Amino acid sequence: MRLFFGLLLSLLLTACAGPQTRGTGDLGLIIERASGRVTLVDTTARQPYARIDGLGDLSHASAVYSRDGRYAFVFGRDGGLTKIDMLEGRIVKRVMQSGNAIGGSISQDGRIVVAQNYTPGGIKAFDAATLELLSEVPAEYAPGKLSKVVGLADAPGNKFAYALFEGGEIWVTDFSDPRQPQTQRFPAGIQPYDGLVTPDGRYFLAGLFGEDGVAMVDLWQPERGARKILENYGRGQEKLPVFKMPHLRGWSVAQGKAYLPAIGRHEVLVVDVATWKEVGRIPVRGQPVFVMARPDGRQAWVNFAFPDNGKMDVIDTLAGKVVHAFEPGKGILHMEFSPRGENVWLSARDDNKVLIYDTATFTRLGEIAADSPSGIFFTARANRIGF
Repeated sequence: MRLFFGLLLSLLLTACAGPQTRGTGDLGLIIERASGRVTLVDTTARQPYARIDGLGDLSHASAVYSRDGRYAFVFGRDGGLTKIDMLEGRIVKRVMQSGNAIGGSISQDGRIVVAQNYTPGGIKAFDAATLELLSEVPAEYAPGKLSKVVGLADAPGNKFAYALFEGGEIWVTDFSDPRQPQTQRFPAGIQPYDGLVTPDGRYFLAGLFGEDGVAMVDLWQPERGARKILENYGRGQEKLPVFKMPHLRGWSVAQGKAYLPAIGRHEVLVVDVATWKEVGRIPVRGQPVFVMARPDGRQAWVNFAFPDNGKMDVIDTLAGKVVHAFEPGKGILHMEFSPRGENVWLSARDDNKVLIYDTATFTRLGEIAADSPSGIFFTARANRIGF
């Protein structure tokens, strides 16, 4: 009888506890650009646990996370904004918010999701809980003229910084009152094509496609306006062909230095972030697209534009040189480090695989089948500025 009641009590406690769920800190998603699908993955198990269809055009898609890492917000090229429950593996809500979009971000307090748009040019702010449209800021840089918005990044104080490609400006919009945003405008230069916020949230930088150099705004001292730095950054006097524009969001800041892909050159630029002066260049095997640092800053991994997009170079930031070069697969588009950096995941688009490597030994640990994978986004981004 005592055993019977013991078993009954155990069953009752189990029933009251409900289903066991996984934590969100080691989850992520893989964009499958050819199929409008995302694959949800467990980075500890290094395995997929769900696949979700119906996300539209993901040919240039990105994702951000709620502060607790439970919800992903996926921005599609067709203007779709999709909220995904990472624990239940399902779409919570999907809205078509524009005709042509190129990514988005989430506010410091996690309450506002902002999409940046090519068509119509501007940004739109949504309630993160409901995806209700709260407000929009048309990128009207001159009467009747709208610009594509690029480089949108979150900044402290529920602000967002972004660049206007045709407008040649950097805008900083404060969403403290999300229904009545306030915007500051700064002349930036010719055709800013992408942007980023430094890991401390202080500086917004926009690369310039129409001229050499980078425009920078100190978000702590915006009254100083934008200034131009790295005036030799770009194609320089010799106009070299650029096979794929590097992504500034793939710049790395590690050990007080920034590692930048040199546009159209087989080099990585090294910049002192205290002075924003170039202090070195590291030769690599192609035109770099992403230069991403391992979380501890000891390594920077580099992928390349066509025709070298099957190669990877690994820079030791202490030695200041490439210490490992290999060819893991075809069409390496994106990379993402596990939260503490022991593994790196590489999307091999043309092999229809995501490859997983040990960053200390460079040993391949596994692979996951995916249909033309591109972006890989882990929930550790939920706690990082500008990601």
